Amino acid sequence: MSDKHLSTQFDAELSGISTRVLEMGGLVESQVAQAIYALTNFSGETASQVLAQEENVNAMEVEIDRDLSTIIARRQPTARDLRLLIAISKTIANLERVGDEAARVARTVQRLINSGVSSRMRLPVSDLAFESELAIKLLRKALDAFARLDIEKALEVLKQDDQIDREFEGLMRKLITFMMEDPRTISSSIDLVFVAKAIERVGDHAKNLAEVIIYVVKGTDVRHNPVATVETMVR
Repeated sequence: MSDKHLSTQFDAELSGISTRVLEMGGLVESQVAQAIYALTNFSGETASQVLAQEENVNAMEVEIDRDLSTIIARRQPTARDLRLLIAISKTIANLERVGDEAARVARTVQRLINSGVSSRMRLPVSDLAFESELAIKLLRKALDAFARLDIEKALEVLKQDDQIDREFEGLMRKLITFMMEDPRTISSSIDLVFVAKAIERVGDHAKNLAEVIIYVVKGTDVRHNPVATVETMVR
């Protein structure tokens, strides 16, 4: 078999596995959106749908990881191709964790409903919805950057992650105020603290994806560096 044919086959395998990563990304993005819908509408049915999807996300991670191992063993890729395969492995791990965060929100919704909390209770649910909207947009941008291997978009994700962190800090202050003003909200407010943290972690995972993209394109590990330093490293 010619080297050209082998190369064409390898490119097709890489393209196919990248497409499946994006499918997995779309699924977990939908999971997060559904989980927040379940929270803002106190929908137990939607929360159950989110938890049912968790099995599909886990299965996709296992299948893609298995195929990655097969490709690496059979093709023995080097340089950028190997970086891409390593990056895909890291990407699906982060996406699986995003799905875990969505499931965590869904379980919290079920717990709130079972404890008798209703949407009429005065809680900053709309603030959580805004934080989640930012996180979903960031995840979508990171997936778009992955699809195009676009460093500029990846850098935008790194820069915008701070906004989610600020929203999280603001929510913490607001929830503490709620608990101080009305002790009856303490239990449900603590649940919402964990929801806010789960959403903040979605942003963190989007940031991780952006760092992986830079690694693929530039071969540079930019983790644990300030954004300004990362920009200098990749220019």
